This record gives sequence, structure tokens and C-alpha cells, in this order.
Amino acid sequence: MKVTVFSEHGKGHRENPEVVKQHPHGIQQTLKELFDGAGMHTTAVWQDDGDDGSMLTDEILNGTDVLVWWGHAMHENVSDALVEKIVKRVQCGMGVLFLHSAHMSKPFRRLLGTGCTLKWRDNDRERLWVSAPAHPIAAGLPEHIELAEEEMYGEHFDIPTPDELVFIGWFAGGEVFRSGVTYTRGKGKIFYFQPGHESNPSYHNPDVRKILVNAVNWLAPAFPIGAPVECPHVAPLENTGK
Repeated sequence: MKVTVFSEHGKGHRENPEVVKQHPHGIQQTLKELFDGAGMHTTAVWQDDGDDGSMLTDEILNGTDVLVWWGHAMHENVSDALVEKIVKRVQCGMGVLFLHSAHMSKPFRRLLGTGCTLKWRDNDRERLWVSAPAHPIAAGLPEHIELAEEEMYGEHFDIPTPDELVFIGWFAGGEVFRSGVTYTRGKGKIFYFQPGHESNPSYHNPDVRKILVNAVNWLAPAFPIGAPVECPHVAPLENTGK
């Protein structure tokens, strides 16, 4: 399986000691090492300050089975042309894992068709409940996961009704959030997963790491990804006599 991790790695992250403590070589490298360790072939691509996402070339994108997207402050820099390429690739069968602040990324909003806004505030304790224990993404997990520090995301989350709600987050301040949701678009599958603020250790938590690996395995296309298909004109299946 070929996985591509796309992540911001701008000056604000490289010079923030709290971020560097958790991800010395960037979030993209933390995730690449996780997926490589699970036997996947992983490419890490990062978005630097002012970058329009062009490092995610056609060659890389067209060779990707699952795209993992982490973004935060540079969503609008991503070119619309790249977004349309991602959308077409998903419709043809590529899976996408959107992480944390990628709820406001251009590809996520374009694929879901809504504003994707939510409520947020700084770190709080999160209890992540498994609401679909039979789902493959939840395989091998306890009934809930405790995260001592995570950026609070709360309802209302402006997304379409999910195909499946795999995780529900509860925060010590009282908020709840649909923290793990799935969608299908064309032949491709989508999973959004909320934990993963850049200065928190969530991506080092063993259960969160299990979720991420499970998710990529679930998102992988069951068949080779095809080319975009237009709406064809077809002959009748039956002879109607007309």
C-alpha cells in the first residue's frame, strides 16, 4: 500500500518549542514513521510558508492509495487546481484520512460540501468513546481512550450526516464532538479524526496510533484506482421492441 502524508511544516511550527518537542522533524515525519513501521510505503510531503501545495505532484498523487492530510493555518494557500485533482482521485477510489484541523482544509470542505465549522478552545482533557466497536477502525481498542491534553473541538460541527460515527469525544468542560466520522464519495472512502493538535502528544498515544493504522488500512482501495469516468451514453440492456 502506498500512503502519502501531507502536512504543514511552516516557520511557526519549526520555531515553536512545544511543537518541536512532540514532532522534532515535523508532524509529517512522525506519521511517516508510524505508517512505515506498519509495513506501508509512505511518502512525506510538507507545505512550507507560502507554499501552494505544489510539492504534492501529479506523480505522487497518482501513485497514492491513501492520502493523509494534516493542516492548520495555511488552508487557503492550497491551490484550487490541486483540490480538484484530489477530489477526482477520491471519486476514482483513493482513500483520505483528514486529521484534526484539516476539517477546514479545502479538500475536506469540497468533498463534504458544507462549511465544516465547529467550536474550539485550548487544551482540555478528552475522553474518546468508541461508538462503533464493530467497525474495523476501532479494532483492538478499549471502550474509551483518555487523552490528558487535547485541543477542544465541540458541536455544532457543520458536516453532513456521516455514513458512520466511529468515535465521540467528550471534554472535561462539558462539550461533546463527533470525533471520528466516515464518508464515501464515488469509489473512495473518507475518515475524519479529531485528536492531533500539534503541541499535544496525541500521535504518540498507543491507542491513537492504532486508530491511525486501522484507518489507513480501512481506507485503502479494494481494487486498482481507475481513471475518471464521464457519464456515458449506453444502449438498452433489454430489447424493448421499440
